[in-house]
Amino acid sequence: MNNAEKKTDGILDPGWKGPKESEGEQDKPKQDKEPVQPAAFKNRPDIPEPQVAERPERRRFSVEYKARIVREADGCTEPGQIGALLRREGLYSSQLTQWRKAYQKGALAALRDDKRGRKQTKHPLELENEQLKKINAQLRQQLRQAEAIIDIQKKLSQILGDAPGSDESGGNG
Repeated sequence: MNNAEKKTDGILDPGWKGPKESEGEQDKPKQDKEPVQPAAFKNRPDIPEPQVAERPERRRFSVEYKARIVREADGCTEPGQIGALLRREGLYSSQLTQWRKAYQKGALAALRDDKRGRKQTKHPLELENEQLKKINAQLRQQLRQAEAIIDIQKKLSQILGDAPGSDESGGNG
């Protein structure tokens, strides 16, 4: 007996199509099939692909954009306006907080985040000064070693009798 037929009191009903799915199950896609793209999205270049990318691309914001958002947020006076701004722009409140702090520090350069990794906190002159001190300490160490070697050579030559400035003939000659 197949699913298209149902036996009721010994009579087969050819119009029966099997058990009905509940409404919640109708919306669930089948696990064994690939998701089907709706026909509305197929030949429409203006509508983006509804599937989620494997790895989302990190958003980068320009300095001008950050400054504009901070100024707009500062201009909000009514309750809920900042939330509406953030929703409209697709931003988080933590981003706005960071941008405000950077904006208040002074320059638009503070909002620029071109380099990845740990940010430099020392002034370039301080870094150069530290480098020069390090090189100076290395050179002092090398000088001490050279002086010690020269002292050892002098003592060795005195012990062996080859004092500098003495004649090898050993006397009056």
